[in-house]
Amino acid sequence: MCAFAKDIGIDLGTASVLIYVKDKGIVLNEPSVVAVDKNSGKLLKVGAEAQAMLGRTPGNIIAIRPLREGVISDYEVTERMIKEFIHKVAGFQFFKPRIIICVPSGITEVEERAVIDAGIQAGARRVYLIEEPVAAAIGAGIDIAKPDGHLIIDIGGGTSDIAVISLSGVVESASIKVAGDQFNEAVIKYMRKKHNLLVGERTAEEMKIQIGCVFPPEEETSMEVKGRCLLTGLPKLISVTSTEMMDAFEEPVERIMEAVHQVLERTPPELVADISTNGIVMTGGGSLIKGFDKLITARTGIHTAIAENAIQCVAMGTGKSLESVGEMQDGTMNLSRRKQIN
Repeated sequence: MCAFAKDIGIDLGTASVLIYVKDKGIVLNEPSVVAVDKNSGKLLKVGAEAQAMLGRTPGNIIAIRPLREGVISDYEVTERMIKEFIHKVAGFQFFKPRIIICVPSGITEVEERAVIDAGIQAGARRVYLIEEPVAAAIGAGIDIAKPDGHLIIDIGGGTSDIAVISLSGVVESASIKVAGDQFNEAVIKYMRKKHNLLVGERTAEEMKIQIGCVFPPEEETSMEVKGRCLLTGLPKLISVTSTEMMDAFEEPVERIMEAVHQVLERTPPELVADISTNGIVMTGGGSLIKGFDKLITARTGIHTAIAENAIQCVAMGTGKSLESVGEMQDGTMNLSRRKQIN
């Protein structure tokens, strides 16, 4: 290993990309958005600058989110985005770095291969994969090597990963494509149906962060929302409450709860006993929606806590796993499945 090339951990999320450089920590946290000139195919902006263009671009510029539901939907743009971000944090390196990329636990072999290829094309010497819930557990400070069961619920932008981890591996897991993006869509749908108001994705995201809740709040909060009235076609301002947001979120929340129950049902009894003692740990941006921990505690009877620094947990865990990169197999390395694709 040459001193010039620092190993890099990448949390390649649907909503944002976080990059961890060995010995430096998290050095980049940017939205997974790329702005491209449609006519020339030229890459214009990446990350926060490209996100500011979403929904506001002239005809020849398109702002793309190249990852959908936790997996690559536009291979070429993803590869260019990773390349730009690596260049941003590492500059020009004479030696290529080794990279660990975080992936959802329900990823298929074809999708795994796409992630590895994108990493290699973006300038990695070798690419290893780690499953999101495993990285989240490491990032939350759990010692996953012990024969002790822990339940992790990682709610990201595109996928929610629920996994029982013991002895450095995933014993039972579920990965569902219901997460932050679906919560935003639920808000848009609700506003259209209930208020005849059309709001954009960014407004829905702001509503989710400011007044979103999934458990009856102690005190009602509200926010003024601007959008386009579907009846008149003109701008309209209305006030929306946190209780209304609870109604809007009902469907995605139920689907996540169902997945949590299914994972617990399939988990060996000894590990369920461990989990009821250790509690459930939540990570990812979606876990920050008000009342999510209370809802899971109420529904499962198991104490649920949100990890400190929930948004950065997966990136931190991916970074910490760089310590053992020497023990990993080439190509794809899923801690729980220890398989190799040549």
